[in-house]
Amino acid sequence: MTTRTIRARDRPVFGVDVHSGDVRGDSPSYALVILDPVDEDDPDAPDADVPMARVTRDVVSFRKLCRLIDDREPLYVATDNAYELAADKGELVGFLRSLPDGTRLVQVTGAERPEPLSRVASRHGIPYGKEPMKEAEASARLAAANVGHEVTAFTDETTVKVSRGRSTGKGGWSQDRYTRRIHGNVKKRTRQVQSKLKESNLDFERDVTEKYGGYANATFTVEARPEDIPVSNSRAGDVRVEVERERRDGIEYEPLVKRRDRVIVGIDPGTTTAAAVVGLDGTVHALYSSRTADTADVTEWIVEQGRPIIVAADVEPMPETVEKFRRSFDAAGWRPTTDLPIDEKLHRTREANYTNDHERDALAAALYAYDDHADQFERIAAKTPPRLDREAVIAGVVAGGASVESVIEDLSEDDGGDDGEGDDAETDPTEPERTEEEETIRRLRERVDRLESHAESLETDLDERDDRIAELESELEEAKREERIEARTRRAVSRLERETDRLERERDEAKERVADLERKVETLKELWRLDHSNFGDVAAGQGLVSVKVVEQFTLDALDAADEAYGLVAGDVVYLRDASGAGRRTAERLAESEPRAVIRGEGNLSDVADEVLFERAIPVVPADAVPVREVDELAVASEEDLAAAVDDWEERAEQRRRDQKAERIDRIISEHRAGRTLPETEE
Repeated sequence: MTTRTIRARDRPVFGVDVHSGDVRGDSPSYALVILDPVDEDDPDAPDADVPMARVTRDVVSFRKLCRLIDDREPLYVATDNAYELAADKGELVGFLRSLPDGTRLVQVTGAERPEPLSRVASRHGIPYGKEPMKEAEASARLAAANVGHEVTAFTDETTVKVSRGRSTGKGGWSQDRYTRRIHGNVKKRTRQVQSKLKESNLDFERDVTEKYGGYANATFTVEARPEDIPVSNSRAGDVRVEVERERRDGIEYEPLVKRRDRVIVGIDPGTTTAAAVVGLDGTVHALYSSRTADTADVTEWIVEQGRPIIVAADVEPMPETVEKFRRSFDAAGWRPTTDLPIDEKLHRTREANYTNDHERDALAAALYAYDDHADQFERIAAKTPPRLDREAVIAGVVAGGASVESVIEDLSEDDGGDDGEGDDAETDPTEPERTEEEETIRRLRERVDRLESHAESLETDLDERDDRIAELESELEEAKREERIEARTRRAVSRLERETDRLERERDEAKERVADLERKVETLKELWRLDHSNFGDVAAGQGLVSVKVVEQFTLDALDAADEAYGLVAGDVVYLRDASGAGRRTAERLAESEPRAVIRGEGNLSDVADEVLFERAIPVVPADAVPVREVDELAVASEEDLAAAVDDWEERAEQRRRDQKAERIDRIISEHRAGRTLPETEE
């Protein structure tokens, strides 16, 4: 185990083995070995010749082991058999659920069919002993070296549920307000959780149950592990948040280190460095971009994704930074003949989900490199025997620069080093024995024949490729020409559409101005007719009287009319809608001391009618005094108004007499009631 292996850990690794007892018994004890990470600056850091970790050994009960796991939150809990920690599948699932976020249970001896721990330790150069403490230490060191399989019963999907933290109760005076508050707080917390998930760029689906005042609960299904989600289990007041991973159908074993395939890498250097990884089948594997990462960080990320055989750039010449990456991976380079245009990169990456232009450029470089080598990959795959790794042959040809036959021969020799004995056994016994030099010459001549045959095949392929390139270049030029024509057409259409929109807006504005002017002309015509016909009658005292219009019998409408043209004593007021007024509104109108009030639609309320009657303000119907309106101006016939006021005076006088008679009758009735009351008492 190297210095980097242990010191790269920022969390401890636990190794566990049964020390005494049985997990199916009452109280098993466990040998526990803890490997703590050591910093370079730590004065207690051990020398390089000894294990690069601070080792702690102890014998603990199962309960103490669980408590230590909760307190220390190790990266791995390693064992040679997961069922040493649980009696059956159900208990194992419960143990996995109890682990802190980010802590994994690792079985270092394999998956469903584990190997002996001694064999695995020997293969990786880890010290091994049969004592439980030494087996626990071997498990811990194997897990620290990423050897083994993670034991999991959960998927990478996590359910985040936001719900009520308390019952809404059985009822009471404030039941509705109490329920509304709880549901409102659940809705508020749901929005907070959703905002945090979006800020972390996590894919999720939301399902809510709406209730009175907000949400009764909300469930988020998130495509991530709990440790990657910025929300944890909590309960505060009215709201409870529960985070739980989705269960698998059974127990599964996933290797800690997956096989690293050959890939194509596109890199876009600059202030923001971006990288894209594409498989040899053209599948987009991963995208990466960062403003703060250095070359080492990008290299580490690429190594995690696979083994590059082509490093590509989107510009010509290849930038020095990209060339450094190419040399560090000993890969082939790819660059376009000219800088890739933006529209072509957009078209090539249209089906990918990238977050910025830098990732787009890196992905475009990788995809164009794949397009350029796709036919070569197919020819190599067709010539590769089924027993050999196709990607290894492609890597040897593309990155190594060798021929397909030589790479196949080398890989075949590596895979079948013992085949020579069988060939010798089948050699013709009558053939004279060759010397070592003659045998070497024979093999070299056979190899030369194969290479010459391969060269002829390559020349044929090269001629076909040149013809194909010429054909594609002709098609490309034609396509570019058509694209330029189409682009010019789109620009012209867009310009004409913008011009059409502008003219339509101007047309609509002109129509509105014409309509306003027409209304003003009609108003001026009406005023002209009034000026030349009826105003003479007004001057003579027998014509028209001006009327001030109030839209509705309310305080706001009275204030608006007063502000617009003033309400003064002697005005004739026209209430377009006379309904709905109260005492204050009627008193406000009476304070202006109008000459008369013309009632339009609606009837006066009893209170308003009583106030105006007491103030001796005539109220006449609009049917009796027709009002002619021109914009904000209104006039009525003086003769009609006078007649209506006279009629109101007559009705008012009759109303006063009736009221007076009613009062006299009431007084008489009260007097009679007062005299007869004593006789009744006697």
